[in-house]
Amino acid sequence: MSPPKTFHVKSFGCQMNVYDGERMAELMAAQGLTQADAVDADVVVLNTCHIRERATEKVYSDIGRLRKDQRRKSGKTPMIAVAGCVAQAEGEEIFTRAKVDIVVGPQAYHNLPDLVAKAAAGTPSLDTDMPLLSKFGALPSRRKVAPSAFLTVQEGCDKFCTYCVVPYTRGAEISRPFAAIVDEAKALVDAGAREITLLGQNVNAWSENERGLHDLIRDLDRIPGLARIRYTTSHPNDMTQGLIDAHRDIESLMPFLHLPVQAGSDRVLKAMNRSHTRDSYLRLLDRVREVRPDIALSGDFIVGFPGETDAEFEDTLSLVDAVGYAQAYSFKYSPRPGTPAASIVEQVPESVMDERLQRLQAALNRDQHAFNAATVGRTCSVLLERAGKLPGQLIGKSPWLQSVHLIGDHAIGDLVEVTLAAAGPNSLTGIERIAEAA
Repeated sequence: MSPPKTFHVKSFGCQMNVYDGERMAELMAAQGLTQADAVDADVVVLNTCHIRERATEKVYSDIGRLRKDQRRKSGKTPMIAVAGCVAQAEGEEIFTRAKVDIVVGPQAYHNLPDLVAKAAAGTPSLDTDMPLLSKFGALPSRRKVAPSAFLTVQEGCDKFCTYCVVPYTRGAEISRPFAAIVDEAKALVDAGAREITLLGQNVNAWSENERGLHDLIRDLDRIPGLARIRYTTSHPNDMTQGLIDAHRDIESLMPFLHLPVQAGSDRVLKAMNRSHTRDSYLRLLDRVREVRPDIALSGDFIVGFPGETDAEFEDTLSLVDAVGYAQAYSFKYSPRPGTPAASIVEQVPESVMDERLQRLQAALNRDQHAFNAATVGRTCSVLLERAGKLPGQLIGKSPWLQSVHLIGDHAIGDLVEVTLAAAGPNSLTGIERIAEAA
């Protein structure tokens, strides 16, 4: 196989995969390869996620579809690399089932250029080592970015929730060095970012010596040109008072908190190996709202965890009613191979999970629409991120992470003061606020 000249990276799943996909693309570009569409690229990287149901089977389906599409268009067969968490979990089995060229885990993708070179020479390559953050030092400098950028500060998880594969695919919790994070943040701002979202499997577990995430945010707040800071995903166990106070004290820290709860029943939470109770979670949210009353809350939910009863599901619905989430993600439980929950005998029937998920999502959608409606009339800044479908329309984000549509003479990357004029279930319409004459 001749050395590839073009590449395509397709990422699935969480924001950390989006970040990893961007960094893999930068690696390939640094080797002189040109980005192309998947049906044209010489090498295609599938950056996979193992959290969702049937994720592994989707990877094999995508591989088959990709090969078919390329043969139909050009008659060639692309080099295929499977990266990310499915690669880490499946390892050599992917070679057996799909005969791909490269399998590389999420902690080893900095070796991708060497793996591509070996594959071009006819040697399929596997790298699922999990070194301690060595990949970040091997990655190239950040290139031009969008107005809102991701920055990974922490990886891995020590919580071992019984349904979750992350400790097995991403490894133990580890924090990137403070200086390296600040340097990358400055590079992102120099490349055009006005907002940075700090990422981690348990991002609020970030620490260095005596410093916590709130200290890191305070230092990032001093970077000229960085207007907004966000972070995700948080764990209730690591939500310190210092971080709560940061929402009161730091203007650039946006009033949005994604804090997964997963269920509203204490028995289910204990079976999930979650370290919080229903009451401790609600009291934590009260503390956050005390310092930042306008904060938008987001969460994650799993319905149909093994053994969940109708009454325990009702506990989840009542928790949703108590919180009033601005946004939330909800999923049916799906057993992940190798996790403790997968071996529990009392699996909930699929039909029961379907019905519960529909009820839960109806409640969450109700509350999201109510939150959006309650912000109508507010004046806030909107960071414009992309063009809309209508002539002159731009779409951006409010401080509360709402999608806002605006028509006006502005450019992507502008921060515009607008009045939120109308609310839909998933977005709002903004009207530019014209300053009054002195």
